Amino acid sequence: MSDQRERFKVLSAGIFSLLLALGVARFAYTPLLPIMQAQAGLGVAEAGWLAAVNYAGYLSGALIASLISDLVLKDRLYRIGLVVAILSTVMMGLTTDVTVWAVSRFIAGLSSAAGMLLGTGLILNWLIRHNHRSELGIHFAGIGLGIAGCSAAVALMSPFFDWREQWFALTAIGCVLLVPALRWLPPPDSSAVTKTGQKLVDAPPSPAFMRLFMAAYFCAGVGYVVSATFIVAIIDQLPGLAGRGWLVFLTIGVAGAPSCMVWDLIARRTGDLNALILASALQIVGIVLPVVADGLVPAMAGAILFGGTFIGMVSLVLTMAGRYYPTRPAKMMGKMTLSYGVAQIIAPAITGFIATRLGSYAGGLYLAAGVMVVGTILLIMLKAVERRDAASAAAHAV
Repeated sequence: MSDQRERFKVLSAGIFSLLLALGVARFAYTPLLPIMQAQAGLGVAEAGWLAAVNYAGYLSGALIASLISDLVLKDRLYRIGLVVAILSTVMMGLTTDVTVWAVSRFIAGLSSAAGMLLGTGLILNWLIRHNHRSELGIHFAGIGLGIAGCSAAVALMSPFFDWREQWFALTAIGCVLLVPALRWLPPPDSSAVTKTGQKLVDAPPSPAFMRLFMAAYFCAGVGYVVSATFIVAIIDQLPGLAGRGWLVFLTIGVAGAPSCMVWDLIARRTGDLNALILASALQIVGIVLPVVADGLVPAMAGAILFGGTFIGMVSLVLTMAGRYYPTRPAKMMGKMTLSYGVAQIIAPAITGFIATRLGSYAGGLYLAAGVMVVGTILLIMLKAVERRDAASAAAHAV
């Protein structure tokens, strides 16, 4: 098999794993949320808590990923995680018991961490070892395609199937995605050199850099999770936009699919941190547009800005982690995702509480945008720390 064809199959395995673990097991909950509220008796506060439980599962998976160094074990857990993603999806249609739904959302979070962190780490490790560019833009297209795909699937199925039947249909789709996700990713190579014999050496950043970086990524997690979880319900509540939430969610996915490749190109020209600062600023605008301006056009523009930035930020951060730790990228990816994951537990619960008190999710969007402003400031501070660390390293070398 040619090197480029093998690269295509490995990247495709990653895309299919993200379609399954994030698109089906995790993000399908967002377009199905209003349907479950209307048909299955799911309350507003319970919807927020289910989202929080999902992110608790993701956080637990991130913690496990950060503690594992053995590539063979990572590969085994990645494959188990994708099978668990199927199980978590079918569970949602088997009951109306909120406790069982919570268990389903927790293990869906675990499986999404397996696809997102373990799978991404394995693929980045393969790219580096085979002397390919250590960028994840193509791989992370799977997130945007997963969001767009599950949103389109729910929109197409809703006139014909109830909420329960839609979860079963999504389970069948997941079974199809599982096959290439497992078969096309080769067993990991645990040698200390690349295919051409270059030695892989970790070059970790300073502790001060890591603390600021994790704090900024926490803010990005708050900015992401409120819109990603509640945007369909938010849009459906706005005047004149009832029933249009699925279209906005679909737009987020369509904008997100190619965005990581675009941000890879931007980062090559501007540097990773400058690209992150720009993406963060644009995401703030995307978050608040649907509630500060009336109508479908601002909502769609906000969806394009949000979808076109949040996956790009994740891709840039995890790619940076792989460059700092080429021999064990999932360890730093796991640590970064812990900070991102804590935000994903706290923010949905707070948003659900605000929505219950105010009768609207809009307050949650303003909260998310405000936290993102703080995160952008932290990223600007991070540039100064990076310059200081580089000067210190240069002086030490002399």
